[in-house]
Amino acid sequence: MLYKELAEIYEKLESTSKRLEKTYHISEFLKKIDIQETEKILLLLQGKIYPVWEENEIGVASKLMVKAINQATGISIKEIENEWKKTGDLGDVALNLFKKKKQSSLFKKQLTLSKVFDNLRNVSEFEGKGTVEKKLQLISELLIHASPKEARYIVRTIIGDLRVGIGTGSIRDAIVWAYFEKEFNLNYDSGKIELEEEDRKRYNEFIEKIQHAYDLTNEFAVVIKTIKKKGINGLNDISLEAGRPLNVMLYQKVKDIEEAFEVVGRPAAFEFKYDGFRLQIHKTNNNIILFTRRLENVTIQFPEVVNYVKENVKASSCILDAEAVGYDPKTGKYLPFQSISQRIKRKYEVHNMAKQFPVEINIFDILFYNGKSLLKEPFKKRRQIIEKIVSEKQKKIVLAKQIITDKVEVADKFYKESLAHGEEGVMAKSLDAIYKPGYRIGYGVKIKPVMEPLDLVIIQAEYGEGKRSGWLTSYTLACWNNNKEKLLEIGKVSTGLKELDSEGISFAQITKLLAPLITSSKGKIVKVKPEIVIEVNYEEIQKSVNYNSGYALRFPRFSRLRQEKPVNEINTVEDVKRLYEMQRSRNK
Repeated sequence: MLYKELAEIYEKLESTSKRLEKTYHISEFLKKIDIQETEKILLLLQGKIYPVWEENEIGVASKLMVKAINQATGISIKEIENEWKKTGDLGDVALNLFKKKKQSSLFKKQLTLSKVFDNLRNVSEFEGKGTVEKKLQLISELLIHASPKEARYIVRTIIGDLRVGIGTGSIRDAIVWAYFEKEFNLNYDSGKIELEEEDRKRYNEFIEKIQHAYDLTNEFAVVIKTIKKKGINGLNDISLEAGRPLNVMLYQKVKDIEEAFEVVGRPAAFEFKYDGFRLQIHKTNNNIILFTRRLENVTIQFPEVVNYVKENVKASSCILDAEAVGYDPKTGKYLPFQSISQRIKRKYEVHNMAKQFPVEINIFDILFYNGKSLLKEPFKKRRQIIEKIVSEKQKKIVLAKQIITDKVEVADKFYKESLAHGEEGVMAKSLDAIYKPGYRIGYGVKIKPVMEPLDLVIIQAEYGEGKRSGWLTSYTLACWNNNKEKLLEIGKVSTGLKELDSEGISFAQITKLLAPLITSSKGKIVKVKPEIVIEVNYEEIQKSVNYNSGYALRFPRFSRLRQEKPVNEINTVEDVKRLYEMQRSRNK
């Protein structure tokens, strides 16, 4: 496939904000793809060159991208930077400048999708002396042969900011449209999809199967290849594999113990809700791999956890769901997540970090055991299995503290015990529930004591003044729209951070995280790639015409970094609306 075909789809996706229209364009594109190139095409379609759980990144800063554009066009760096200031998008800079570039290759040839993909993979793999020049050479090779439109999207892919508004939901739905169009007599000519009630039910079943297969694999390429070879029922054969991460099950919040029983039934299991980070543990014999909730591989960062699992989990293969909780090595007292969050990204001096900021692993579920998936097994059976195979060692590896009860007063006492212990609250779980990857449904809920904070992502920041000059100190926050395909502004936050690192999460630390993510700047304001998720407390939610979410937070305050939480799991505007309505009903 030629890369220009993908560039044309990018352009169509970027030109519309309508989810159905995006889905239609993707579906028409998927009909044409070669099964041999499926992995490359599906990754590039999402602006990636590696599956989400692989550690490799292209690793090219915006400044290097400016040099590559300079080499490919012969246009001065100063002129490129001036254009960048005007557009705020290096992709658009490439589009505009390539239309008038001074240099042209005598042997210019059409770029294939595989050529673009392979060059970008090679860029990411260079290390050591001369790396910058080698990366520059590979990128320039692509740009020299690129059309203006192709250059725009190559540049955006390299800097990790594709800007076409494509979410996993659209790709999932497009798979049904592409490969089961005749099955449902789908027709988008009217700008919408109309189905009879019976067809709608079956359509939703197809969507559910595709979503489940994706949640198990995190690779749409696997889903598509399976459908092409075996049809929709072939997805039933996709199962878990130790070493390949799946999307974890999520839990909704309820206001109290009584509501928890209403959702999960009686009796129910209640467990401490730990103030740590989610850890997915994969074991195959003595090979241990650790993934965060964002599917980041953190095996290197937590060598002691690898040893805990090797020594205390009796299984030839398994996938465990757990929470890593930090504690003070001197006092043994448990610490809030912020105390150990720095370990997630650190890849150097990891053994010293492990001594300074040790973690205890609290196992609360098992999804795969000795070659067999346990997703369809009831929670009470899954708990029995982890009780059988995990040898508990305090401050190393333990089972989540649990009680089973049908009485509100007993559960409430356990809840208060959790809070007194310094934990966030409790989880309530249905004893008969299966494990549903990627879903927030009534199989389990969480109960916390404060008005629910919001997990939001930083999309813009502003440099401070005076003693805060040099730091990014005011952060524009965003939530998802309901389809999780567009980020909507909901306010700014600048309080709750510290000026000294020793006092907690500081402006300097946030600035350090945001600096590599800057995509454009204008005066003191910078736009950043939406990657840094923070938890925000607030006094109340208000209706607002100033932000495109329609809401604003009154007296927002930074609570904590959520480095373990992926951007696709931050709150939606529907969550904000729900909290707003709850707030109104309490105030009546």
